Amino acid sequence: MSLSHKTVDDMRTFLQPHKHFDPEQRMKFYDSWAATYEQDVEVMNYRAPHLVVDFLNANYSGNREEVQVLDVACGSGLGAKLMFEVGFRNFVGVDGSKGMLEQAEKTGLYQDLRLALLGTEPLPAQPGSFDVVVIIGALRDGFVPVSTVRELCLAAKPGGYVCMSRLDTNCESGNKYKASMESELQLMEDEGLWTHVLSQNISKYMIDVYNGSEDVQNEEYLSGAIYLYRRSS
Repeated sequence: MSLSHKTVDDMRTFLQPHKHFDPEQRMKFYDSWAATYEQDVEVMNYRAPHLVVDFLNANYSGNREEVQVLDVACGSGLGAKLMFEVGFRNFVGVDGSKGMLEQAEKTGLYQDLRLALLGTEPLPAQPGSFDVVVIIGALRDGFVPVSTVRELCLAAKPGGYVCMSRLDTNCESGNKYKASMESELQLMEDEGLWTHVLSQNISKYMIDVYNGSEDVQNEEYLSGAIYLYRRSS
């Protein structure tokens, strides 16, 4: 049950300025948001963490207690909490926000937490180190660039899995990001870096808090997708 007293319109007002931030400004914004982040995203019906973990849970058959998980753009640790509930135990987190990493540390789930602004700095992960690499919510226009997808693949062990979600924003740049990402995924498969396991479209990723709705009882939702790939041996 959410403890937030904010409304969807409150979140629209809160989030509007951050659309125009550069990466460093955005991370400072997330620093200031970290303490109430999990309560606030419930207001937005941010379903991606639950959907991604359910998707991974249904399609991963490895020994969850032993595998090493790299949680990229881990935020407050919400994804790791959900993965812990289905048996995963060993997590390393990466995020560009110090404030979010402080919240993630409080979960007690991470063996290590690493600060890095993806797209500006390299992913701080030894190549071939992780059984499962997860990124939820950050693959979108203006956030983590498509080029980072290769780094996610390389961080996985041969035979390891990469599970990603992409949020589609209703704008031209968002459409370009989607096309660019899907092109890169296919190119990496053609190059033999990994194999596609399964994908799933998401019709209700989260409430569209970036555009107003005339009917508060029938909020518009943003869509997206979940992907699962296996790194080639």
